[in-house]
Amino acid sequence: MLRVLWRFLDDDRGATAIEYGLIAAGIAVAIIAVVQGLGSQLNTTFSSVSGALK
Repeated sequence: MLRVLWRFLDDDRGATAIEYGLIAAGIAVAIIAVVQGLGSQLNTTFSSVSGALK
């Protein structure tokens, strides 16, 4: 029983999967933040151009 417990505690495959998941989530949050920032700037630009054309 003790050997099984030590093997379970020594297994790090799940930790690696969790680390990759956290990295992917961080990248997704960064992409969302950039897209939102660019989206508002583009909206302002297109509104300005639209107003100038009227």
